[in-house]
Amino acid sequence: MPNIALELGKQSASFGVKSAYGDAVDVDGVSVTPVALAVTGFAGGEVEGQGDGGTGGGVAIPLGVYVRREEGLRFEPNLIVLLCVAVPFVWVAGRALSRVIRALKK
Repeated sequence: MPNIALELGKQSASFGVKSAYGDAVDVDGVSVTPVALAVTGFAGGEVEGQGDGGTGGGVAIPLGVYVRREEGLRFEPNLIVLLCVAVPFVWVAGRALSRVIRALKK
């Protein structure tokens, strides 16, 4: 069997921009291009006497879409993903700020 790391490298060459930007779709005269944050990972190895193997995985988070109209190009974010990121960020920032204020009072 060929080297599993080389095979994974060849297959992962097609990832990248294609996984972050989708194909443009025309809807009622408006061109829409989806945008996502895509992360992929692969691992491979060999154990003496056991053989070799590999695995891979990934995740794609939809960030929003680029909308092209007569007026021009505009990015429209995915509000649900924005809320999922903003709520924990605001909570952590609030906790940190309260600890800084408490430390400055002492």
